Amino acid sequence: MPSVIGLLEERERAAAQRVEVLRTEADRVLAALREAELDWERFVVSRETVVEVLASPDGVEEAATPASGDPEPSPSPSGAVPGPVVPAWCEGLVVAVLSPEYQRIMKVLIAAEGALSCKELASELGVEPVAAKVEGVRSKANRLVRQGWLVKEPSGRFALRAGVRGGGS
Repeated sequence: MPSVIGLLEERERAAAQRVEVLRTEADRVLAALREAELDWERFVVSRETVVEVLASPDGVEEAATPASGDPEPSPSPSGAVPGPVVPAWCEGLVVAVLSPEYQRIMKVLIAAEGALSCKELASELGVEPVAAKVEGVRSKANRLVRQGWLVKEPSGRFALRAGVRGGGS
């Protein structure tokens, strides 16, 4: 009859082998997950870049002017510009002219007591703390900076440009 210690040692070896097999499988799955996340982030950044290029003054004119020569579509009755286009800020322009996704960013910064980092801004917007999603918020905030709605501090924090106000948003 086998000894109790011998049986326990045999089961211990089997359990250790099972742990090693599962660790190897977990390492493989984690590596595949990292690769998939990098692919996903690359696509998010690519899409944001294309949207940004198409929203530039030259890209907007080319993309928005139909081949028939008809005029560019006008803003909706609410004053919001359709799609992700961000108009250049000028005195008297209010947040309500921005598309809803940009209005949300502006509302968070209007309510903030000071400048916010991109992570803080994403958190206030309820965005998952995933790099690709935070980068999407950063891209939108940078677009608002380029169009004069926000300023970006040397620290990378975003704040409202002086003179920007909610005005009915």
